[in-house]
Formats: sequence, C-alpha cells, structure tokens
Amino acid sequence: MTVVERQSGAALETSLANGGQISVSYCEPWASREAPMKLLKWMFRSDAPLLFRPQLDWHQWAWGLQFLAQCNDAAFERNVKQLVALGAYSHAALKQIISSTGIEFERLEKGIAHIFTEDAAVESAIKASGLMARFGVDRRVVSRHELLEIEPAYAQFGSQIKGGTFTPSDESGDAKRFTQALAARCAERGAVFLYHHDVEELQSAGAKTDGAKVTDRLSGISRHLKADNVVVALGSYTSPILRRHGINLAIYPGKGYSATFRILRPELAPSVSVIDDGVKCAITRLGDQLRVAGTIQLSGFDLSLDSPLARARCQMLAERTELLLPGVCDTRSEQNGGNPQFWTGLRPSTPTNVPYIGRTRVAGLWVNAGHGTLGWTHAAGSGKALAELISGKKPETSFGFFGY
Repeated sequence: MTVVERQSGAALETSLANGGQISVSYCEPWASREAPMKLLKWMFRSDAPLLFRPQLDWHQWAWGLQFLAQCNDAAFERNVKQLVALGAYSHAALKQIISSTGIEFERLEKGIAHIFTEDAAVESAIKASGLMARFGVDRRVVSRHELLEIEPAYAQFGSQIKGGTFTPSDESGDAKRFTQALAARCAERGAVFLYHHDVEELQSAGAKTDGAKVTDRLSGISRHLKADNVVVALGSYTSPILRRHGINLAIYPGKGYSATFRILRPELAPSVSVIDDGVKCAITRLGDQLRVAGTIQLSGFDLSLDSPLARARCQMLAERTELLLPGVCDTRSEQNGGNPQFWTGLRPSTPTNVPYIGRTRVAGLWVNAGHGTLGWTHAAGSGKALAELISGKKPETSFGFFGY
C-alpha cells in the first residue's frame, strides 16, 4: 500500500485541529426544514454558525440547490439513518484499532453533552432525541441541574442554560495524535508514505484506472505510480480531480475554524466534551489544552486567517470560551500577551452530509470523501469498509455505499 500526501506528515491538513469529538449521537445533517430560514438570517453575521457567502462558482450554486432539496423532514430522517449507521460501525472499528495497538491520544471516554440556552432549542432537542432513539442512539435529554452534575465546569454559566442532552457512549480525543501514531504503525508493517507529494492526475490503461502521476514538492521530480486500485481520499479536493475523469461528486469545501487555548486552571476545566448550541461549537479538553472548534463558512477554497471575516470568527471563539468558562483558559490575544492557536481547515461537505464511500463507474477507481464535520467520527469505519469492499467483502453495516 502506498499513501500519497502533500503535507510533511499525516493529519496535517483537513483535521489537524478539529473539535476532537467522536460523536455518533450527534450525526445530524445540516439540511433540515429550518435550515433555509436560518441561513438567510445568518447571511450577514460574521459570527454565524453556518455562513453562506455566494461566489462566482457554479459548483457552489449547484451544491446549494442540492442542499435545499434535502431541507425536508423525510430527507433529514433518511440522512440521519445513514450517518448513525456509519457512526456506530466506525466507533466499533476505532475501538478495535485502539485495543490492538494501544495508541494513546488524550482519549476521554466520558460522553458528549449538548448545552442549550434557548427554550425553543430544548424543544427541538427533545424531538431529535426521539428520532435518534429509533436508530439505537441513547441521547438523553437532561435538565440544567443534571447537566451541571455531569459537567460542573459550566456552573458559572449555569443561569443561562435552559437544558441539554447527554450521550455517555460518545468520546473525544486528539485526531492528529491518533492518526500520526497509526501511520507510524502502518509504516512498520510495510506501508509506504510519500509525504511532500502532489497528485497531479490519475492515469488509465484502457477503461481502468491503474495509477497516478505524482510530483515530489521538494525536488520537483514527477513519476508514475502503478496500482491495482486507486482510492481518492483528498477531502475537499476530491471533486476537482475526479471531474477530469467525468465523475461529478457534490462535495464543496466548508471552512471550519478552531482555537486551542492553554488551560490556566486545570481543576476548573471540563473533562466532558460539549457542544455549545449557541454558536454551534465543540469544546474538548486535550490534556493541558482546550480545543474550541466550530462555525462553517461556505466560500470556496479559502484558507486565510488574516481576513477581517476570519479574524472575527476566531475572536468569537475566544469570547465565547471566556463567557462559558471564565478564567479557565488563557483566551487573551497575542497583542495582550496571550498565545491562542487559531486554525482553519476545509470540511469536505456533501448536501446530505453523507459521505461518498465506494466504487466509481471507472474500474479500479474508488472514493472515500465528503465526511464534512464528522471525519474523526467516521474515519475508522470508512477506511475499514472500503478495504472490505475492495477485497470483495460486504461490510457489516446498513450504510449505503457509493456505487452499490
């Protein structure tokens, strides 16, 4: 097996500093009956949880129209069923890997809670928990008192909490640390990792894909790699390369942000990973740091952190953290003596939030992309399932694989 990666190591791009949550219970698609009105309301807010910024890009508009077509109850339920099936399968696969390898990655098996600050959001959460229960997910609706018993760190913010949900089976951990340790173990077993390499184009022999042209970024030297099977797992960049081969997948980049803060008061820092519904961000403890990640910006392949909009969204994460957990972390800006680590990455998003995992119509060409904000949740199962499909086996899950 050969892995081609343009970065200098594993997990240094799409999920380098993600929210850290392995959240089977929160595998909900963005597209819902309420989504269109929310998008209109949020369009001119720099701190909007989901921000659509129109571009002169017909791929964005085509994606948007497909997204709107999913904004109904029937599609929402159908997509939830798919995401939960893949999530449960993937969580089991992840546990198998951890058990067999002993990889350590700041893992916390303490569940995931969801905090609501509006009564209407609590009512919606009750309905959503009922739907999740139908698919075997134990997402419990809890009162403010119960929520603060589960995670006392939010006591100072408690007066603003209206209620919440909690799923004890979910967990959290450092995706980068896990992935890099896994890559090292794969290398020990013979896998070849070509870091600092770009995939220039896929190559075919007749009607079958049989390799790729890759270029070493350091030397500039290009070469042709031969392969019996080629898996395209390029995140948001999957669609552009597949379009050259007549394969059009509805994957569009969603620019996500995160902030990582040094914990000043460990005794007051949370150990249960939380989703703050107010700004749709995940808050996860990773050792002596707190990761706060959230917001999605649909505005193309922009990775800048120095634009006014990007700075505003980063500042929102810092301000929200200080509001929720006052004095717990060093949320000061660099100008004020702090050292926050802000980051952005492109979430490869489909209109349904259901990823493409399976075979394309071109022989020998497979795809594993479109996981949106659930890459860490769905990664282990996606990889395992695709390996089984390539080997001619049927994965033990009801998830609908692409091309089958």
